[in-house]
Amino acid sequence: DVPNITLGTATEEGGKYALDSLKRAVSDLKYGLIDAIVTAPINKEAMQLGGFQHPGHTEYLAHLDGRKTYGMMLINKYLKVVPATIHIPIRDITKYLNAELIEQTIKTTHQELTSRFSISNPSIWISGLNPHAGESGTIGDEEQEFIIPIINKLRLKGFNLRGPVSADTMFYGKKRRNFDAAVCMYHDQALIPIKTLDFHGSVNLTIGLIFIRTSPDHGTAFDIAGKNLANPTSTIEAIKLAWNLAKK
Repeated sequence: DVPNITLGTATEEGGKYALDSLKRAVSDLKYGLIDAIVTAPINKEAMQLGGFQHPGHTEYLAHLDGRKTYGMMLINKYLKVVPATIHIPIRDITKYLNAELIEQTIKTTHQELTSRFSISNPSIWISGLNPHAGESGTIGDEEQEFIIPIINKLRLKGFNLRGPVSADTMFYGKKRRNFDAAVCMYHDQALIPIKTLDFHGSVNLTIGLIFIRTSPDHGTAFDIAGKNLANPTSTIEAIKLAWNLAKK
């Protein structure tokens, strides 16, 4: 039964219905009834009231799919970006960011570019974590400690990588035309440039899953819910991307 939903309000009933809808979509995928999922934005407060115990869609879908290696790729006509850490407070990033995670993120990005987007030998640029990519250890040592060694290791295995590149210079016009995707160290480092270039046309693709899942790159905007003010472009682009990937 469809619950009595109040537009623009976070409620336990609405959160439970959203969660049940998500579970049903994944079940239909696994049984071959559908070919892809396009999710609408979720309100995490409502979802948590409804029993949701994950940071976001991405982590929950990976849990349902039984995947330990996964990520989110933001896509528009200008860029493809992948943050190594996703929904983590800035103060905690270095608790999660390590050589293994960066290696997994690069490999997953490479796999998606080759398999889903048919890009041969994709060029992937890797950002630094610190300002100016650490400046040889003078502004933080994470680059020297584990980012550079992982890049060198994967280059020897044939990956087409460049980095670590200072995140404040790698996205301007000339440079961003030289790579197929950028792997960044944290959420905003990746999402600020792509949303600045094309906020309404950007799409979130969950990578590393056996199935296709896309979504718009924005939130619920409860303040304008039901007022016929929301821009549907990102949702339309998410549907188009899911359709095109499913056709392959």
